[in-house]
Amino acid sequence: MPQQLIKICGLTTPDTVDAAIDAGATHIGLVHYEPSPRHVSLEDAAKLRMRVPESVKVVLLTVSLDPTETALALQELQPDVLQLHGAEAPEWLAILKAKTKIEIWKALGIKDKATLEKAARYKDAAHRLLYDAAAGALPGGNGLALDWRLLLGHDHVLPWGLAGGLTPANVGDAIRFTGAELVDASSGLESEKGVKDTAKIAAFCKAALAAREAL
Repeated sequence: MPQQLIKICGLTTPDTVDAAIDAGATHIGLVHYEPSPRHVSLEDAAKLRMRVPESVKVVLLTVSLDPTETALALQELQPDVLQLHGAEAPEWLAILKAKTKIEIWKALGIKDKATLEKAARYKDAAHRLLYDAAAGALPGGNGLALDWRLLLGHDHVLPWGLAGGLTPANVGDAIRFTGAELVDASSGLESEKGVKDTAKIAAFCKAALAAREAL
């Protein structure tokens, strides 16, 4: 049975990073995007990154960051994964994939079958696709749920993950329904916008792992 990958995104404090690691998260997401309530500076992100053991991967999330700023962020943080959550073209991802040794993920807002099919254009440009709900006020982290039915029978061109409105209450159903090898939660684990709840983090990881065991 494949390992259930779990990404807890939008972490901003040492205690929530520790909670995610202790709960069994495989990926820690740090958001470097100023309009987000989960934004962390590169300096603070680097401090949080130091708390993460080698067994857990650090994901840096950016949104339409220009090449110079992207290079600076990668140099400062040394993430394991770069998750691009904006309007980045496949050609730019292909350059990053060729020039760096880190994993490149592309997050896509999926609203219908047509947008899902368009994901194929990133086939040779990314290592993983992350299916999220269509963008709301922010490119992600809006608490909006993706219609899981869109994924049924879809021919995935890359490894993929499921995001968008996932919570401790529904992540088990999401895994059982879609078979998602990676689940990614952010706003669904908060007590208020931008503030992660350590109990919800623990409950989310427990539910996700239990669902994988039951498959």
